[in-house]
Amino acid sequence: MKHIEKASEPKSLTAYNKKVGKTTKWKSFNRSVKNDVYQSILYEQGYICCYCGIHISRKRCHIEHYRPKSKYTDLTFTYSNLISSCQGEDEQRPTKPVHCGHKKGGWFDEDLMISPLDPNCNKYFRYTGAGEILPTVDPKHQEAAETTIKMLALDINKLKKMRRKVVDGVMQATEGLTEKEIKQLAEGYLERDETESYAPFWATIDYVMRQFY
Repeated sequence: MKHIEKASEPKSLTAYNKKVGKTTKWKSFNRSVKNDVYQSILYEQGYICCYCGIHISRKRCHIEHYRPKSKYTDLTFTYSNLISSCQGEDEQRPTKPVHCGHKKGGWFDEDLMISPLDPNCNKYFRYTGAGEILPTVDPKHQEAAETTIKMLALDINKLKKMRRKVVDGVMQATEGLTEKEIKQLAEGYLERDETESYAPFWATIDYVMRQFY
């Protein structure tokens, strides 16, 4: 999970909220304004899922209400509550969500959900060479990390396989390099590329790289 730095909301959303935002349903959200929100949050996240870190695009994501709109209706159109999640598709049945935002659904617990809006969110998880995601060893955050992994299904085989490929790539790229060279390589890996995208599974790369320096 990579920290998401929220910017100012699109001006069109500000205007929309002043006019009708608090009195309309999400399904009636103005399409043009919604597109502005999509573009803004996708850029903020560098086109990776707010939870698992897989690459996403406008057609392969949905607007995720961090605090579910079913319970926090007053936050339905609040920009700070809007992030972008992958569709979490099943590999065999693409229409069936099995992880991330659609898996989370209406669940939320203020104390047990690790937020990608928390600057320290990446510190609450560990990753293995086999692609596993594990909770922090810090007892203060261990239960929250375990619960978040479970409720978002971040430990399913599909994601493990994808993270393992990433870890293998990092290990190959760092082979024979000095600590200084690895640090320079990490800085390059973790920057946005020419399309303003972050590398998929950014948090996994960051964790693995840090084991070397």
